[in-house]
Amino acid sequence: MKPSLFFYLLLVGFVLHAKEYMAKVEPIYIYTIAANVSGEILFVDEDALGKKIVQKPVILIDDTTDKADLEATRKKLDTLKRMIVLDTEVIENLQESLKRKQQNYDSIKALTVKSKTEKDAVYFDLVATKNQLLATQKEVQNFLLQKADLEARIVRLKKSIQDKRIFPKEMVLYEILVRKGEVATLGKPLVKVADTSKGLLTIYVGADELQNIRAKKVFLNGKETSYKASRSVSIADSVNISKYKVQIIIDAPKIFSKLVKVEFK
Repeated sequence: MKPSLFFYLLLVGFVLHAKEYMAKVEPIYIYTIAANVSGEILFVDEDALGKKIVQKPVILIDDTTDKADLEATRKKLDTLKRMIVLDTEVIENLQESLKRKQQNYDSIKALTVKSKTEKDAVYFDLVATKNQLLATQKEVQNFLLQKADLEARIVRLKKSIQDKRIFPKEMVLYEILVRKGEVATLGKPLVKVADTSKGLLTIYVGADELQNIRAKKVFLNGKETSYKASRSVSIADSVNISKYKVQIIIDAPKIFSKLVKVEFK
C-alpha cells in the first residue's frame, strides 16, 4: 500500500469488516481565523501551539495608527461636545431675546406716535435675531451629525484595535499560518484553533447500515457506550463513493487523534 493512501485511510476512517470501523478522535470543531484588518504582524506566540488560549493574544497586528487616530478622534469629539453645549446656551439666550423683541415690536407696531422708520428698525432687529437663532440651531444640527460620525468612527477604531489582537479564548491553538514580520491583509488566514470541549468520530458506512443507525448502540474499542450516532448524511460522500458520513460526538479525551474501533449493534 502506498504511504499516501495509508494516511488517507487513517484520516477518513475505513471499514475493517462488517459493522466495524476505525476512526480518529478529532476536536468537535476546528476553525480557521482570518484577518478582519490589515497591518504588519508584530508578535506570534509560537509557545502557545497546542495549548488552550486563556491569558493573552497569540497574534498581535500593528495598531499604532489606529490608536493615534482613536486618541485624536476622542479629542475632536470632546471639543465638539463643548461647542454643542455653548451653542445650546446661545440658543436659549436668543430665544429669550427674540421673545422680548417680538413683544416690543407687537407693542409699537400699531402706535401712531411711532414713525415708520422706528417701527422698521425694531422689526429688522427682530428679524436679525430670529435669523441668528435659526443659524445657531442649524449649526447645532450640523454639530450633532459630526458628533454621530465621530462616535461611529470611535466604534470602528476600537473594533479594529480589538481585531488586531487574535485572542480566541478557551480554544486550543491548533496551527499557526503566519510569521512575525508578515503583513496581514483582509481575509488572510492567521491561525487554526480547535474546540476540544468534545471529541468527534467520523466514519463512512454503507447504505444498508445507514438505516436506523441513530437508534443503534455504539461500541468503542469493544466496549458498550451510552453514545449514539449524532449526525448522519443521507447523501453519498463525494470521495468515499457509495458511503455515507456518520459522526459520533463523544466526551473529550485526554489525547486527541488516537484511533478508535467503532461498532454499531
